[in-house]
Amino acid sequence: METKLSKLKAAWHGGDQIGALRIAAQFPRLGDAKRAITQGWAAVQNPAFYRQLGRDPEQLVNDGLEALAARYEL
Repeated sequence: METKLSKLKAAWHGGDQIGALRIAAQFPRLGDAKRAITQGWAAVQNPAFYRQLGRDPEQLVNDGLEALAARYEL
């Protein structure tokens, strides 16, 4: 049986970091990384909204990826 975490790690190591971010954003317990990961995924889905708020969507995605890598030691 393949777990969500194994799918996340397979996506990350397979070069699909955005896919790994998508999977992680659905996890219920992300600890201190929750905000960065969920905002990163939201910025992927709707970058125009974050531009309207004066935030850089690319930076939010990068922050989410960094938080994901740190949380799961990728």
